[in-house]
Parts: sequence; C-alpha cells; structure tokens
Amino acid sequence: MGALDTYRHISFARDGRVLTATLNRPEALNAANAALHTELARLFPDLDADDGSDVIVLTGAGRAFCAGGDLEWMQGAIDDPARFLVTIHEAKKILTGQLSMTKPLIARVNGAAAGLGASLAVCCDVAIAAEQAKLADPHVVVGLVAGDGGALVWPQLAGFMRAREYLLTGDAIPAPEAARLGLITRAVPADTLDADVYGLAHRLAAGATHAIRWTKQTINLPLLALIQAHADTGLAWEALSQRLPAHAAAVAAFAARRKG
Repeated sequence: MGALDTYRHISFARDGRVLTATLNRPEALNAANAALHTELARLFPDLDADDGSDVIVLTGAGRAFCAGGDLEWMQGAIDDPARFLVTIHEAKKILTGQLSMTKPLIARVNGAAAGLGASLAVCCDVAIAAEQAKLADPHVVVGLVAGDGGALVWPQLAGFMRAREYLLTGDAIPAPEAARLGLITRAVPADTLDADVYGLAHRLAAGATHAIRWTKQTINLPLLALIQAHADTGLAWEALSQRLPAHAAAVAAFAARRKG
C-alpha cells in the first residue's frame, strides 16, 4: 500500500502526471477535525514523494474548499487544552510542508476558503477561485490569534495595511477582490474553473520539470524563511489565546446559533 492509500479524509485522483488531492468532508464543508488536520500535517511531503505525479491540484469536495476548523474539534480542545498543543505542532508542519514542496501546487478554490482553508489556498503556488468563492481568516472572530499562516503570509501577498484590515476584523473577501489584492492568482466563472485549473496543471506537467520545480522553490525561499523564523511566536500566541475565555465564549455562541 502506498502512502496515499492510508488517508481517510483526503481522496486522490490521477490524470496523467497531474494528481488531484481533495479534502473530503463535504458534509462539514471540508472543515478540519483532528483526523483531517493530522493528515494535512503529512500530506505535502507525501505528495512530493509520489512518483506518479509532477503537478498537484488541491481542492475540496462539494461546495466548499475548506471552511476552517470544525466546531466540535475546537470544543474538544477547549475541554482538554493539551489537545491544542498537538494542533499547533501540526500547524507548523502543514505550513513548512506546503512551502517546501518541489512540485507545483495549484489550489482549485471551488467555494469558501476560511481560516485553515484560506491559509492552504494562499500558500499554494497558484490559487484559482470560482468568482462566487470567498476567502476569510476569521481567527479573531472565534477569539484566536491568526498564527497558523495568516498573520505572516497575508502581509507578504496583499501588503501590511490591507492584511491588517482583514485579519483584525475577520471579514470575508470575495474572490475577485482577493485576486486584486494578490491573495489568490485569479477569479474565474464557476463553469470555467476546471478548464482554467487543469489547463494550467497540464501545461506545467508538460514543461521542463526540473526548471519549473527549482524556480518555484527559489520563489518560496523567502516565505519559508519567514515561517521558520517567526511561526513559533505566532503559534505560541495562538495557543495562549485558545485558553482564554473569549475563545470558549465564541465557540459556544457559534454552536448555539447552529443548533438554533
């Protein structure tokens, strides 16, 4: 059995040298639970080591890309804060694993990309979104520090002033505006999303493999250095904020609205 056969919440499909990895919890809008988060922590090295592919497409099943963190998972960590230490450790592995990949990684943003989902999208080499999709990092809305990617990566892509506005409010950004800001590559009509994503994926797969890989690695070096230098601080503050009453109150309020 290959490494990719061991995943439960991520599915895989091949088309020539293009491999699609699909976050596969559509009933939860592909929000991460503990199991999916653990799988994401090992996903990108496993994709890079896959001998049957040269280009990776990352997407979500159903109508969302990834809606962030599952509320039940968050409540579990509130009840047992030691669980969040595992989450923080995995969060850095996700960031470094994604930015260290040698293969081109294309985000097919088919719907909402929030929190973790937004970080996954903006840390891809290319992110192409359906026009109706929205991007958001609402960590602060649930009383958390945006330590697992947003606070470090967004300012590099959109500039510090605009990144502050969206990270300090948690407001959602329509895909066309996210593209204008540089958080994603472009927004396209939903009915052309696959043609745009897979047209580019197959073009890259047919290109000069090593030149493309080494160029993307060189481009990502400053972002990777930033993560290595500063992510531990942001993640430590996120872990601290996870233990404060504001986070517990926000999660309880969201859960109550869902039940209502």
